[in-house]
Amino acid sequence: MNFEGIYTPLITPFKSDYSIDYDAYAIHVKYLLDSGVQGLMIGGTTGEYYVESHAERVELLKIARQICGNKLQIIFGTGSLDPNASIKLAEDAAKYEADVIVVATPPYSLPTQKELALHALDVDRAANLPVMLYNYPDRMGVNMEEEFLNRVGRSANFCGIKESSGDINRLHLLARDYPHIQIACGMDDQALEFFAWGARSWVCAGSNFLPKEHLALYQATVLENDFQKGRRIMSSMMPLMRVLEQGGKFIQSVKYGVTLDGRVSGEMRKPLRGLNQEEKRAMDQVVKTLKTAIASIDAGVPEPLLNNVKESVTNLQTKAGE
Repeated sequence: MNFEGIYTPLITPFKSDYSIDYDAYAIHVKYLLDSGVQGLMIGGTTGEYYVESHAERVELLKIARQICGNKLQIIFGTGSLDPNASIKLAEDAAKYEADVIVVATPPYSLPTQKELALHALDVDRAANLPVMLYNYPDRMGVNMEEEFLNRVGRSANFCGIKESSGDINRLHLLARDYPHIQIACGMDDQALEFFAWGARSWVCAGSNFLPKEHLALYQATVLENDFQKGRRIMSSMMPLMRVLEQGGKFIQSVKYGVTLDGRVSGEMRKPLRGLNQEEKRAMDQVVKTLKTAIASIDAGVPEPLLNNVKESVTNLQTKAGE
């Protein structure tokens, strides 16, 4: 299994009564299929999996597979507080034709590296599908260290890792010492660094509403090896990255971005709440400025002519982070 391109961790639209709006979800999946992204991740953090039932998560997988057929890679999350629930999700991932499963650390329990590896191998056996690991210690409480990586390496299914620690030294470690595990960028504000170190995929929540712009960075850096252009694109994206990674309302901002793009993103399930009006205005301005800047770069506008746009971007950085 090769991981190449932009993978969108899907939002889940909820109705006003907090049930899933499956019609809005299907429209969103079709939009992403048509947008040119290379894959979808279902049941991730961005999808609010932790407040969804097993049946709901499986239904989201079934709908996405029905719409996409074999045109996109579909990655299915197995994350849960309960390891037995993860095993059942893995079994259904295989049953309903996911291409890949995500294996993460069970939150809160703080397993040792050996315990975590044994859990990951149990989930692997339940599905016998390619595995993308998900390392996010800030949410899960435990880092996937070398001992863990060495133990799970006994199964050839472990072929990728979504690295979301934010620690650049982890990127260096994975690239140098674990070349058999494909690195997927899971920290949006470090995408340029990941691509410079050989990553060829990006699991990016912002592609829910800006797939073209995320694909532009991938095209410039990975496919064209034009890091000068890539830096210009990334510079234009940084205010958005600041909102998403440092603003404290990651999922809320992504769902509002989908609304700005003209699709139904719905409510948040508690305990999360949507953005306030000031946050919405800031997000709106950041997105508009980003689109203008990247469209100009793609059109080949020389960098000096983008000074006014860059100045606008800089002014928005502070506002977006307030």
